[in-house]
Amino acid sequence: MNKQTNNLAIYQKYMELIYYTNDLVKKFPKSETFALVKEIKTTMYAGMRVLIYAIKAYRLQDKLKHLNEFDVNLSLFKVFIRLSYKYQYISNKNYSFWSSLVTDICNMLGGWINSCQKK
Repeated sequence: MNKQTNNLAIYQKYMELIYYTNDLVKKFPKSETFALVKEIKTTMYAGMRVLIYAIKAYRLQDKLKHLNEFDVNLSLFKVFIRLSYKYQYISNKNYSFWSSLVTDICNMLGGWINSCQKK
């Protein structure tokens, strides 16, 4: 798989995460609309912004900076998923699927970071 295809794959997977997340947080209690839901959405869209910066970056140093920032966003996202499950805003099935989406993206990101570091 070439670099452009790999970047597109992580972008598509992240879009899938956005769609799923937006559908899921609609079911959260209204009391969480301006708390956890807001944090989830802010982190999610910030992650998309950083991902696009990484895809568009020409200098390897800039690309790695954005990829590392994206990694931090994904780590934050994992915390929000765990909190959502702990407070029983999502089912076990939702937790498993949501976590697997983020894990897939993390694995793709790890491969991308490794390929950049080998250059």
